[in-house]
Amino acid sequence: MEKITIYQVMPRHFGNFNTRCKQNGSIDENGCGKFNSFTAKALQEIKSLGITHIWFTGIIEHATQTDYSAFGIKKDHPAVVKGKAGSPYAIKDYYDCDPDLAVDVDKRMKEFENLVARTHKANMQVIIDFIPNHVARQYESDAKPTNVVDLGENDCKDWAFSPLNNFYYIVNENFKPSFDLQDYQEFPARATGNNQFTASPSINDWYETIKLNYGVNYAEDGAAQFDPIPDTWHKMLQILQFWASKKIDGFRCDMAEMVPAAFWGWAIPQVKQAFPHLIFIAEVYNPALYRTYLWEGKFDYLYDKVGLYDTLRNIVGGRQPASAISACWQQVSDIQNNMLNFLENHDEQRIASDFFCGDAKLALPAMVAAATLTKAPIMIYAGQELGEKGMDSEGFSGCDGRTSIFDYWGVSSVQAWVNKGKFDGAQLHAAQKEIRHFYQQLLTISVSHKAISAGELYDLQYANFDNPYFNTNKQFAYFRAADDELLLIILNFEGEKQSLKVNIPAYAFSYLKIPTASLLVCKDLLLPSHVAFESVLSIEQPFEYTLAAHGAAILDIHFVEK
Repeated sequence: MEKITIYQVMPRHFGNFNTRCKQNGSIDENGCGKFNSFTAKALQEIKSLGITHIWFTGIIEHATQTDYSAFGIKKDHPAVVKGKAGSPYAIKDYYDCDPDLAVDVDKRMKEFENLVARTHKANMQVIIDFIPNHVARQYESDAKPTNVVDLGENDCKDWAFSPLNNFYYIVNENFKPSFDLQDYQEFPARATGNNQFTASPSINDWYETIKLNYGVNYAEDGAAQFDPIPDTWHKMLQILQFWASKKIDGFRCDMAEMVPAAFWGWAIPQVKQAFPHLIFIAEVYNPALYRTYLWEGKFDYLYDKVGLYDTLRNIVGGRQPASAISACWQQVSDIQNNMLNFLENHDEQRIASDFFCGDAKLALPAMVAAATLTKAPIMIYAGQELGEKGMDSEGFSGCDGRTSIFDYWGVSSVQAWVNKGKFDGAQLHAAQKEIRHFYQQLLTISVSHKAISAGELYDLQYANFDNPYFNTNKQFAYFRAADDELLLIILNFEGEKQSLKVNIPAYAFSYLKIPTASLLVCKDLLLPSHVAFESVLSIEQPFEYTLAAHGAAILDIHFVEK
């Protein structure tokens, strides 16, 4: 079984060489990365990190303040677009590519198809977003196939709700938020993407989007009307099949839990019947719904945000003990290999930002846990492997520790690695090179060692709570094992060097079939020298090892025959 390692990247940022971007700058002022920025060399270097899949974020055409009317693309009203570039999650045409990303706008779909082909040639697979819950307020497809009826085209706007409609209507009311809409007009108003069934959403709502209707009457009793199949289901299945035909390899489904699991359970098998290799990743935050969206909804993987991500972030910040990791995997023990692990994505604050921990190195043991604790996929966000701080004030989003998804911008750490298209990292400073090397080692280990990609987890924390030489508040240890491969992984969240003694319980020896009182030779795979040393695994004698401050070890153990 292959361990999936995902590199999330926004093409809008990648390949933008402009180092003098201005706040709220236009595309002409600030520049924009393109599909063609991902050259064969760029993809080769991303692959060398140990990456198996690239999630290209922001592929489908979304609302923007940039004017593409010369290319037959309808202009968007700026009052219902967040930022100059606009959110890639406010889709304006499900059947088209974002024109920002094309060198030749008229050939934007072909440029995307070429990117897919180049990525496959680099031996990686392609994931794109599917945004099923909401669309841009001025959604209108000008690229749909001739046999496709547009969303809302046949809606009866006198009905607040009907399974025949694609949108929810606030009947006989104008759209009138509590902020300046300039001269934007909408009648009747439609419900917003974050389930605000009102004509007057606030500035903090997803006011630039409108909610899609999958046959659930949220505004009244919440009753589902799925028989006959709601019209929206058929239209969204067509869209999934359209993008699957572009030879992509998977969908990351935005806010999947805001769409009924019944729809996914109906649609995903139909898509996979024609494209069986596709993977579906769900953004689901409610643990009570995890198994529903895996078993009924037929998803392959779910975000592990409120479990492992939140816990690791709290451990790094000193708000939870390291032993809390045990509860994370135990709570999803039956589905742990279906959880997508990460420490960064476009929604979360950068590790090195002032809002997280201010220094990427402080979270390295957390990253080891996310990557090696289970067989589950691991994802990183472009720039994470370089210690990107995300402390720019780009425009709409302000300085919030995230890399803006709303604005045209250049990401300084990525620009240093890209080095104006050379992709050689020549402009990186020493600390950035060190972090990238660590990520390269870790991800490569994750995909190349069977103990991680296909093995079992044995948590050692419970055997060390009373160990005076191992602080379970600040250290964590576990085995990963498969066949004849055994890895001992030790994490140190302490800000000081620690000489540790790890107790190995008797049951671990029998469960993992480890010979007792074993003489062994082991090497730390995270150390560049990989110098082997001798030690002993014994029930009576703890395993001794020294870890640096905020350090981690992945010890590859080989037993010496007597």
